[in-house]
This record gives sequence, C-alpha cells and structure tokens, in this order.
Amino acid sequence: MNYVVDTLFALFSFVLIIMMVPGFAMLEAGLVRTKNVTAVLTTNTMIYLVASMMFLLSGYHIAFGAFGSDSMSAWAVFLFQMAFVGKTVNIMSGGVSERTRLIPLIFFTIAMGGFIYPFIVNITWGSNVFSGTFLDISSMHDLAGSTVIHSTGAWALLAAIMIIGPRKGRYKNGKIRVIPASNIPLVTLGAFLLWIGWFGFNGGSVGAISSKENADAVALTIMNTNTAGLAGGIMVMLLSYIMYKKFDITMILNGALGGLVAITAGADVVGIYAPIIIGGIGGILVFYFVMFFDKLQIDDPVGALSVHLVNGIWGTIAVALFSDYSLLAQLKGIVVVAILSFSISYVVIYIINKFSPFRADEELEVEGLDSEECGIEAYPEFKKSF
Repeated sequence: MNYVVDTLFALFSFVLIIMMVPGFAMLEAGLVRTKNVTAVLTTNTMIYLVASMMFLLSGYHIAFGAFGSDSMSAWAVFLFQMAFVGKTVNIMSGGVSERTRLIPLIFFTIAMGGFIYPFIVNITWGSNVFSGTFLDISSMHDLAGSTVIHSTGAWALLAAIMIIGPRKGRYKNGKIRVIPASNIPLVTLGAFLLWIGWFGFNGGSVGAISSKENADAVALTIMNTNTAGLAGGIMVMLLSYIMYKKFDITMILNGALGGLVAITAGADVVGIYAPIIIGGIGGILVFYFVMFFDKLQIDDPVGALSVHLVNGIWGTIAVALFSDYSLLAQLKGIVVVAILSFSISYVVIYIINKFSPFRADEELEVEGLDSEECGIEAYPEFKKSF
C-alpha cells in the first residue's frame, strides 16, 4: 500500500508541476508586447516538448543513472524528475523574450535538457560521479532547487543576455524606456498557475507521503511554501505604495514568485514563521533588483534574474540561517553551480549563436516575431504598437 500511495503522490505532484508550463506561458505572454505573444507561447510549448524528450533520452541517465526505485514506481520517479527540467529553460527564454528566434532556442533546449541541467543534478541530488571532489556539492541542502533549478536557469539567462543584448529601444542615451505589459489578466493567471504548481514542486520533493511523518513533512512544506509567497507579495505591495503611491500588480506578483523561489531550498527544514522572513526578504530583493538590473542595462522583460537568480541564492543561504545546515556547504553549492551553469551555458550559447544567431534582425524585431517565426498573430485584429 505504501508503494501505491507514494506512486500516486509522485504522479499527482508531477501533474501540479506540469501546470507550471501554462503558468510560464501565460505570465510571459502577458508581459511581452502583442506582436510577440505567439512566439512566446510557441517557445514555451517547444521547451516542454524538447526538454522532456531530451531528459528521457539522456538527461535522466546522466543525472541519476539507471531507472529504478524500491519505494514507488520507477516510471513515477522519472515523470516527477522530468517535470523539473523545462523550468530551467523557461527561466532563460522568458528573460530574452521579444528578440530571440526559435531555432537557436531549440538547440539550447536540447543542450540544457540533455546535459547541462542533468549534470548539475548529478553533483547535487543524483548519482554523483564526482563524489569526494570539489564538484561534490551533495551536502548542500536544496529541497526542490533554489540553486539546482532556479539559479541554473538564471545563470544561463545572464549568459544569454550578455551575448544577445537588450531589446531595440529599451535603453537610449542612458535612459530606460518603459515597455508596458500587453495583458495583465494573463500575467495574473500565469503567476497563480505557477504558485499552484509550486505545491507539487516543493511538496513532491519530500519524496513520500505514505507515513505519518512524511505526511506531516509534506503538509509543512506546502504550508511554508504558501507562506513565503504571501510574504513576498505583501512586501512588494507595501513597497510599491510607499515609494510610488501605486499598487503595481506585475511587481506584486513577481514579489510573490520571488518569495516562492526563496523558500524552495528549505521549505522542509524551517518552522512555520521563518518563511515570513525568507519570503518577505525575497520580495524586497525582487523590488530593488529589478531596478538594479535596469540601471546596468541588463534587459530582462519578465524580471527572471531578480526572481530566480537573486532569490535562488538568497533561499539557499537562508537554509543555513534558519536551520542547522552548514553555511559553508550552502555557499559552496551556490558558487559551484554558478561557475558551471554560467560558463557552460555561455559557451553553448556562443557556439549556437555563431551558426544560428539568437538575435532577430532589426526589421523583424520592430515588426514582431509572431508573423515571421510562427505565421500566426495572437491578436490579428489589434493594431500593432511599435
């Protein structure tokens, strides 16, 4: 019976995590301009298709070795782990929206799903072929991937932005040109789909639910996950009003997502009040780092660096601050993943960019990617805004 219950739990968690696919798609589609919406939706669909297939063909074996499990169905274990892989590319693709072509993104998705992410998993959660070496960071506690998933995808995004550059007209004469979101309802829907998916993301990572102890651990993990999201959203709501006398829904939602990223590393090992602090600080970090990256002219349309990179780092450190895990082990994990994820991604993106340029040409970027890349416009009856 335990085998059956834990298998069902893993499959249910898998379904919740897969809800994050439309979550990313709706969030990004709402934050970009109407002329690029179909391209964003197509990209998110492609990521799920290609990254998942690559994880089946090679990624799982690199990360964990052979299929197998004594506590539940091996196929449920695979599906649960497969659900994570696309998130690393979702983070990267969202941050380079509105100026990147689909074909080079496909090539990068193959690399990320088939090797880069599985390699990071191998040295943290997986079979650990580098056991006993500097690359062995399995002592880092990272329940569901503040570093392993969120930072990995965000370091790849930073590498991509450095190679591809900002959107046309985003920065001019040292000034920041605001490019407003096209569909706030979609942004809100996407953020809450992600929030719901996070309960499977973090709760499922406990690994089992068939005993009283495990059931309590899952419930605590989900409760802490939700609390951190609440705290992150509340902090940004307050900051937004204090500074601008406005309630910016896109920033509030990103603050909540920042809180969710921050608690992802330690939701299972902290008490019920620590997530208020962890998530609240996560929201504050999002609020200020969005402005910080803009000042550096690092163009990130969806705020992915602030949400996933900054809070991936903060959440991993917070584990040591609010539980008994070693701060040195947490910091080592952050540094090793940063070096590997950024350097490997930079090299891969640089090589791909040489034979299949990521950047759309200037005319296509002005016209919008939908018609040329996809042949379908999301809002054909609307007049385009350049």
